[in-house]
Amino acid sequence: MKLAVIGTGYVGLVSGVCFTLNGNHVICVDKDEEKINKLNRMESPIYEPGIEALIEMNLREGRLSFSSDLQESVRRSDIVILAVGTPSLPGGEADLRYIEGAATEIAQAMEGYKIIMTKSTVPVGTNERIRKLIASHTNHPFDIVSAPEFLREGSAIRDTLHPDRIVIGLDNPALEPTMRELHQGFTDNVFVTDIRSAEMIKYASNAFLATKISFINEIANICEKVGADVTEVAEGMGMDRRIGSTFLQAGIGYGGSCFPKDTNALIQIAGNVDYEFKLLKSVVEVNKGQRFMIISKLHESLGSLRGAVIGIWGLAFKPNTDDVREAPAREIVEALVAEGAIVKLYDPIAADNFRKEYDHPQLRWCGLAEEAAEGSDAVCLLTDWSQFKEINLHQLAGTMRRQVLIDGRNVYTKEQIEGTGLEYISVGRPQMGGLSGFSASVAGAV
Repeated sequence: MKLAVIGTGYVGLVSGVCFTLNGNHVICVDKDEEKINKLNRMESPIYEPGIEALIEMNLREGRLSFSSDLQESVRRSDIVILAVGTPSLPGGEADLRYIEGAATEIAQAMEGYKIIMTKSTVPVGTNERIRKLIASHTNHPFDIVSAPEFLREGSAIRDTLHPDRIVIGLDNPALEPTMRELHQGFTDNVFVTDIRSAEMIKYASNAFLATKISFINEIANICEKVGADVTEVAEGMGMDRRIGSTFLQAGIGYGGSCFPKDTNALIQIAGNVDYEFKLLKSVVEVNKGQRFMIISKLHESLGSLRGAVIGIWGLAFKPNTDDVREAPAREIVEALVAEGAIVKLYDPIAADNFRKEYDHPQLRWCGLAEEAAEGSDAVCLLTDWSQFKEINLHQLAGTMRRQVLIDGRNVYTKEQIEGTGLEYISVGRPQMGGLSGFSASVAGAV
């Protein structure tokens, strides 16, 4: 089949590249000429492990191309995939300007029947709006399909090629064989439903996963007060098949381009039909507060932060990506600057993106994790990049001014911390805090 993918962000680029692997011919379209030129040089505008190798292979084999000419790309394609951004508006609802603009351009370019497939995350009812919009600009026949994505940054290629399920929303049952053929080889677990339900499945899935994260963080905070270990609690919970072990890792909360945006959008969707989603509002509130736990722990160890030197390990919202959108590090760093700290920052991939979004005279940009720790009063691990797990903590402690290590992702084990001399503070593991003389908060509660 011949596909045009409109938008070359995470969803569009990864989906487009992966659709070539089962024999389709794909044109990835973007208005940004610089981005298209970069892609034609086989350079990815996003950091995603493995993406550049797949771009190069499929460009050379002629199954993949990149273009800024939307009209010509639509005319040459059987299926047009909408994968443009739907960022949050100030009130939390999804901004549909880009997807509506793309739909209008698609309609104006059509010269015959097309299948318009939406991969962008959109509120319930959006595909019906798209249908009406396209119909108002063309007399050519077309069908609308909702096919929400469920990929995770950092493992997006694997998630696309080996998904747990593929959700297809249709109102024309005759399209089902075509949709199954398009996704052939990815998985046999294809769930076909109506369009509105498909749109809702995406939001409901992300909201549930966000709820698991906020729930385990609340449990972690209680564990610190009662002397339990949240990692043990989560492992025991996860053995129950009804609960499962995924997304039960306590820490400083979720970030990124999906969970914050989609939880707020679902709250707005509920509000638009006069329903207050109290549970999800609490999930968002818990997540926002969780990141400032880092600041509280620094105060407990150092007192005033004015003039303190704080090393930060990790700026991306998760490892294996350069994405800093809604990253907990942003608000943490801003809070440290506001309190008068000198902040030394390191991330192996995302530092440049973070610096474009936020810079300040009190920030010091470092090329190595060890450099960010040297001379610091405390180091705060905010993103669990694998390289941080390999650092020699015994040597590290000797380079610091004060030996405080706050592990916001519970990366380190008891064996790694013992004997280092570090005052080690993690999330929901009060027993770990006493390894090097630190008096855990549980002491005051016993």
